[in-house]
Amino acid sequence: MYALSKLESGLPILTSPLEGTASVTVLVFVGAGSRYEKQEERGISHFLEHMFFKGGKKYCNTKEVSAAIDGIGGEFNAFTAKEYAGYYVKVAAEQTTLACDVLSDMLLHASFPSAEIDKERGVIIEEERMYQDTPMYRVAWDFEELILGDHPLGWDTIGLEKIIMSVKQEDFQKHKEALYTPDNTVVTFAGKISEAQATALSREFFGSLSGIKKTEFTPFITYDTTKVFLRDKSTEQSHVTIGVPSVPALSEEHFANKLLATILGGNMSSRMFLNIREAKGLCYYISTETDSYLDAGTLSTGAGVDQSRLEEAIKLIINEYMVCARDGITDEELHRAKEYLKGKIVLNLEDTEELAHFYGKQQLLYPQVRTMEEYFAEVEHVTKEQVNALAKKILVPEELRIAAIGKGLKKERLEELLQG
Repeated sequence: MYALSKLESGLPILTSPLEGTASVTVLVFVGAGSRYEKQEERGISHFLEHMFFKGGKKYCNTKEVSAAIDGIGGEFNAFTAKEYAGYYVKVAAEQTTLACDVLSDMLLHASFPSAEIDKERGVIIEEERMYQDTPMYRVAWDFEELILGDHPLGWDTIGLEKIIMSVKQEDFQKHKEALYTPDNTVVTFAGKISEAQATALSREFFGSLSGIKKTEFTPFITYDTTKVFLRDKSTEQSHVTIGVPSVPALSEEHFANKLLATILGGNMSSRMFLNIREAKGLCYYISTETDSYLDAGTLSTGAGVDQSRLEEAIKLIINEYMVCARDGITDEELHRAKEYLKGKIVLNLEDTEELAHFYGKQQLLYPQVRTMEEYFAEVEHVTKEQVNALAKKILVPEELRIAAIGKGLKKERLEELLQG
């Protein structure tokens, strides 16, 4: 369960007490993901996330921030996604005050020193190179760019090197003031803590957060029609992602979409895993996933295969899509998928960090916050007919896209494979 209160500024405070744990996670969600960027700002949201760790008034530099949390055995990190950014500290419950002190100092009083900006440019460039050298991640990014097109939702969160190398202190300050405001932020507590404690700590440490959100993101209108994206790279494997436009997070078909992806390739008893990895020995990893944004969504299957068997793998993945669209799913598959999703959520929400994420993201982005029980009810309400109707609607040859990384790949050949 959770409780929601608000400070005088309007800042929402969401508390989810958890019995049987000795820890607390404090997680601050902000509607400041990369989709809020313009072309000339690409990468500033992620860069800003890095810069918050450079210190504020009380904890003046990275060492002091790190030492404060490391000194009590806590965990802290941050992330930038397309629609939000998050900053969290996970500590023993008796250290929750310190967690709030560090987070609030970082987020409210960051000064973004120019010397630190210059040093961090190199860190982010190396992060980008790391992803370039990890093709199973890179191909998924390429697929999103392919299907979502030249829109902020399709851009890499890490941004463009020319922006990373040119952004200045005033750019960070402007971006922070435009988005890091009470009406665009949620402070979430999960673990061994009460609503009264969470509200009191929030008032003390986050009560001075002020301002009004000044930037809105560009709505997503239409998917790109380009079918193939290739990246020529000398790798031991070819890496491929094949998928289609699907439904957004707020769609009535959202839960049917998650169940469809689970049945197709969400676990070791899924169709992709059994029919392609196990039966054919084609790959080590293969999985089907959904990406659900407020106004867009995708369903895709990613795999790493031997260069010489790439075409075979592509044909088999597409075949699984087409068979599912034509013949539908079974009652047993739907039952197993529902139990799998619910079981994974139960396991995840035993962790205070996951619990804070589960509730905080909903509060920030969605019109309603579902409890775990309400979420399970939504899953249970999905019928076989709804999943089959969605599969028939989205798993069609003309909507297929493919992104691939490997040596000597031919765009024309992959286009032929998509056409059957």
